[in-house]
Amino acid sequence: MTPRRKRLFVVLGILGGVAASVSLAVMASRENIMFYYDPSQVVEGKAPAAKRFRIGGMVVKGSVARKPGDLEVRFVLTDFAHQVPVEYTGVLPDLFREGQGIIAHGSLSSRGTFVADEVLAKHDEKYMPPEVAASLKNKAARAPAGNTATADSAPAAGPAS
Repeated sequence: MTPRRKRLFVVLGILGGVAASVSLAVMASRENIMFYYDPSQVVEGKAPAAKRFRIGGMVVKGSVARKPGDLEVRFVLTDFAHQVPVEYTGVLPDLFREGQGIIAHGSLSSRGTFVADEVLAKHDEKYMPPEVAASLKNKAARAPAGNTATADSAPAAGPAS
């Protein structure tokens, strides 16, 4: 084998290794991407049924239910147009409360309930994740007149502190 051919095989081997590495990285990142949906998109069936995703909105006042001594909690999340029931087992963040904006990570059950494995609450009174604030603002503007939640209860997005 000539030296030129040896160099060609080395270069082809390196290119093949780089291509395999890039394809593995792309496949791994594709599986780990978690999209955000608001309650209206979940109700309309736009959220994936078998994959994990994030859902965000406001916790409906009077909807938090838990058994004493149990870590399981149920509450309803709204974007002022639609509501989605949420189940979570674990310790909730200290800032979690009714009327508060949250983001939950998890998946949709066959019953249409969002089963969360992580719940994140906004960290102060003024800040809300921009995607949640925009979604709530859009839905509040189109909310039906009989809805008990108002657009005034959705805080505007602000800078993170």
